[in-house]
Amino acid sequence: MNIAVIDYQGGNVQSVLFALERLGVTNAVLTSDPDAIRGADRVLFPGEGEASSAMRALRAAGLDRVLPTLTQPFLGICLGMQLLGRHSQEGPAGGTELLGMLPFDVVRFTPPDAAHKVPHMGWNNLHDLQTPLFAGLGGVGDTEAVALPTAADYVYFVHSYYAPVGDYTIAQASYPAGVPFSAGVRHRNFYGVQFHVEKSGPVGEQILHNFLTGDLG
Repeated sequence: MNIAVIDYQGGNVQSVLFALERLGVTNAVLTSDPDAIRGADRVLFPGEGEASSAMRALRAAGLDRVLPTLTQPFLGICLGMQLLGRHSQEGPAGGTELLGMLPFDVVRFTPPDAAHKVPHMGWNNLHDLQTPLFAGLGGVGDTEAVALPTAADYVYFVHSYYAPVGDYTIAQASYPAGVPFSAGVRHRNFYGVQFHVEKSGPVGEQILHNFLTGDLG
């Protein structure tokens, strides 16, 4: 299996490559080459940092035109998930136009008081899991979704902005003030997770394994 990890200076790349190695994948290619990305069996789109800088890098490499045309299973991670949306409040005045691959707008958490901090950082529980991406977690089987959170389904988040819950949502979590948000999204072959799957222990490893081996359409 050919696996492409998109290189756009988005950060977080080495930890993703290490996570793949722990699963026995040693031939993943870090690349910004459109032909290599189009020819991959699976595409990973990691990211840390800030939306407007990331979009400038993607446009400079021509990847803003390439990524929406892909047809193989595709997984955006953290900022890589957010960039799949239409618009983000992050960035200069007026925010940042994103890739437009999924129908959501990215907004900033608004803490209700000084006791609630931004960014939302640390371990948090997933719930309302759907699709085979989450097989083996929260009661999700190979093909059916079961909305049953479990104590084990904790993953690691670091983010100040989020995608609201919508028809595209395949996993949820809640900001400590009780604000639900999309922890996972999907549109056709395009998947995204807001958390750092590569830093989320056995749960993250299971999700990454499911992405590499599952029938994700």
